Amino acid sequence: MARHREPFRRAQGSGGASALNGSAPPEAWDFVDDESGFAEVLEVLSTADAYAIDTEFHREKSYYPHLALLQIAWRDGIALIDPLALDVAPLGAVFEGSGVAVLHAADQDLEVLERACGRVPGRIFDTQISAGFLGYVSPSLVSLTESLLGIRLHKGDQLADWMQRPLSAGQLSYAAGDVAHLLDMRDVLGGRLSSLGRADWATEECAVMLAKDRSVTVPEEAWWRLPHSRQLHGVSRGVAQEVAAWRERRAQKLDVPVRFVLSDLAVTCVAQRPPTTREELRRTRGVDARHLAASAPDELLAAVSRGKSLTSSELRLPSGQSLERLNRPMIALASAYVGQRAANLELDPAILATRADLVGFFQDVPSGRLTKGWRRELIGESLARLAKGGAALAFDGRGELVLEERSGTPITEAL
Repeated sequence: MARHREPFRRAQGSGGASALNGSAPPEAWDFVDDESGFAEVLEVLSTADAYAIDTEFHREKSYYPHLALLQIAWRDGIALIDPLALDVAPLGAVFEGSGVAVLHAADQDLEVLERACGRVPGRIFDTQISAGFLGYVSPSLVSLTESLLGIRLHKGDQLADWMQRPLSAGQLSYAAGDVAHLLDMRDVLGGRLSSLGRADWATEECAVMLAKDRSVTVPEEAWWRLPHSRQLHGVSRGVAQEVAAWRERRAQKLDVPVRFVLSDLAVTCVAQRPPTTREELRRTRGVDARHLAASAPDELLAAVSRGKSLTSSELRLPSGQSLERLNRPMIALASAYVGQRAANLELDPAILATRADLVGFFQDVPSGRLTKGWRRELIGESLARLAKGGAALAFDGRGELVLEERSGTPITEAL
């Protein structure tokens, strides 16, 4: 375990760290690349009430994310842990403890941690999510750290190759900075949320993030992600489903990005004009020699054949597709109301309700986040009245939308 030379000093409060060329120093850290050093870190974390965590990973050339560096901070220390030198799975025991893991924009980190450690933390505090309840719109770590603490992080090594060894001093400084101030940020955000009575909202939303299904894509649903999937009809949908499913499974098996197996353009073109021979496949737009190696051509043609024979009950369609098409005016009106309500409450609109939330809510049997909890109280009940015709939206004369009792008296417009 190699220690960074400078003694550790944690910043205290807003602007507590000295500046170097306008940026906060990375403080101090231990670079941990041996089992004994990692065991020491785990022992400290086992009694910590809160710890900050972040990951550096690569997935540009793989299907699954590959952990390259694990950064952890507690109240008086920072450890940069090398997963290329040791197994980080024992960190899972810490995740089972009572300590709260503090992360920023945790979604991808949780996916990486689950794959590397076999589990995710039992409790999290996401600084980006929590900031959304204070009016910040998807803030970056850099902007939020500066806004809350008056500290500017150095981000020069963001796109570095984290799989290389040794890591440069700049990379290590960058990595340490990603976790150095998260605990202080949690303190500030937590205090502000409590003063506004929104701490429970943030806790609930972090729990939703934690419970999110991070399993791999269901192969038969992979075709939903095609850029022009909604323009496919008839047999083309079945072919797209089976070819995209084959592509997904092959990418998982080889641990390569799906585009390395077959491009989106190629899947779409195969679906629109299904080939029946190798020669027809070779002439299909978007398909090139690298896609036709080894057993790929025969497997792909077999997928095409399966797709052409799919029954309507075997075809998987995106949920809410027809509703969104038939109710675009309703969703547009509801989206406008969500934006106005979020502005009045000083909330990130995406925290309050997304388009997908609205689509789910306006189903014959409402589903999703707007049907329960604080969202139902803030906006769900009002949207239900709006949809049933019991309320109307109007401008208040100052450019803002307000929800009003509906008069039921239409205005006759001139022809």
